[in-house]
Amino acid sequence: MGNVLGDSSMKDLVEFIARELVQEPERIVVSSRRTGSNLHLAIHAAGDDLGRLIGRQGRTAEAIRILARVAGARKGLKVTVDIE
Repeated sequence: MGNVLGDSSMKDLVEFIARELVQEPERIVVSSRRTGSNLHLAIHAAGDDLGRLIGRQGRTAEAIRILARVAGARKGLKVTVDIE
């Protein structure tokens, strides 16, 4: 099931998606915290890029969360994503 490699690949996936959406990709930092089969990812972005990550009515943020949940479920992880 989930392992350290799974955590890393989940973090890399979310980081890749976030960097493709913003104007300052070098300022994207994704931190992770794992408790059992729960993986919490937090995306830290520059102030101007927060709107791009959240999107209109939160649609982009929700799409990122859905992709992370689906990819995590394939590895036996319950993934949550916050944008900070």
